[in-house]
Amino acid sequence: MDTVRARPTADGGSGGLVRRTRKEQRLTLAQLGAMTGYSAAQVSRYERGISPLTDMTVLRRFADALSIAPQALGLTPRPDVRHGQVVGPTTAYPRLPGPRLVGTTREDGEGGVRRRQLLANLAVTAAAAVGTPILPGGGTPVSEAALGEVLVGRVRDAMLGFHTGITVPPTAVVHTDLARALADFHTCRYGSLAVRLPRLIQAGHASDDGGTLLAQSYLLATRMLIKLDEQQLGWMAADRARQSAQAAGDVLLVAEAARQLAVLARKAQWHEQAMSLALTAADHPSLHGGGPNHAAERGLLIQSAAYTAARAGDAAGMRELTDEAAAIAKELGGTLLRDHGGGFSPTTVQLHRISAENSAGDPSAALAAAKSVAPGSLPSTERRARYYTDIATACARWNRREACIRALLAAEHHAPEETHARPAVKSLVSGLLVSGRTTTELRGLAARVGVLT
Repeated sequence: MDTVRARPTADGGSGGLVRRTRKEQRLTLAQLGAMTGYSAAQVSRYERGISPLTDMTVLRRFADALSIAPQALGLTPRPDVRHGQVVGPTTAYPRLPGPRLVGTTREDGEGGVRRRQLLANLAVTAAAAVGTPILPGGGTPVSEAALGEVLVGRVRDAMLGFHTGITVPPTAVVHTDLARALADFHTCRYGSLAVRLPRLIQAGHASDDGGTLLAQSYLLATRMLIKLDEQQLGWMAADRARQSAQAAGDVLLVAEAARQLAVLARKAQWHEQAMSLALTAADHPSLHGGGPNHAAERGLLIQSAAYTAARAGDAAGMRELTDEAAAIAKELGGTLLRDHGGGFSPTTVQLHRISAENSAGDPSAALAAAKSVAPGSLPSTERRARYYTDIATACARWNRREACIRALLAAEHHAPEETHARPAVKSLVSGLLVSGRTTTELRGLAARVGVLT
């Protein structure tokens, strides 16, 4: 959908104009929401500027509902309509800024040699994970600290169409392979995932299922690439997931692709675009009235927007949005959409609150939130590892070194491959090494995550 720059008004821009007009017409938030197809909470966010009111379609809905002159909201006359169709380009999501290019490691020289060695050494690890080697030549197992690099390399090659060393399974077993890959993600088995995920991507491109398998494969790839801080490749995977989900006509997959794009926009510090992506998708009519899973996806999107508010320094907005997600989770009960962001439930919302408070710069609030989460109640190993890593982050910011190390060791106990491979953990451990006394325990952990050799 096209976006515009709304003309500023004396009362808070387009949102202020909408709010003033609504009050003049004595409409409640709920009434205006019913007229425009949005929830009362979303209307409130638009009016207060929490959600950027820049999307042309959204602006036209408010202009029509409140009889506001289009020009007052920075709109041009209505687009030309011929035979019931709008003439002119449209896109599925608000436009994002161009990518920020960063330096990349060349494939020649020492970096290229190291990567080829890692790929050659993957065979033994893969054999242990799934029963058969995937590369010729055998070799010694890949260290867990290097598994992330191996996984990224293989996913990238699959996305680029390099088929070397990958056997695409028959169609009859592909969906079983997807279920196993998702289980690998939930149990943090990176070695096994490095085998299955590239295979799934290639199988998805060869499949005639209308894009569903490809969308699911690219969504899983996106989540892994985000974890491993590979943002540029993540953008490519997320956009392919979006296109495939739209081709399949799967509402939940389209919304999940929007959520992953919002996460990537947030990581690029494009906070306004990230907020718009998440909240526009959350209030899309396709997610309203579609059953518990649709409501859960809305909750995940609102939760993502809350994290963005935290990153942007808006702690109050973060808490308001998190409370909104928590209310949805409480109404639904149980854990839904386990394969979308680790699931959605009251417990996972509280887990998210720990991360959000950390991002808002309040480690004491993050640790307070952590006290109300029982790790055993979290739906997967991956979520438990996230819990302990978030606690470690809060302790590090509060200069509680021993507690930070204990939390990292707990994360390692639950998910060694994830803990050893994630850049966020490596950064935490590196900080501990240079900020205080180095113990045998810390040095051992540093060696296992690959920051001390």
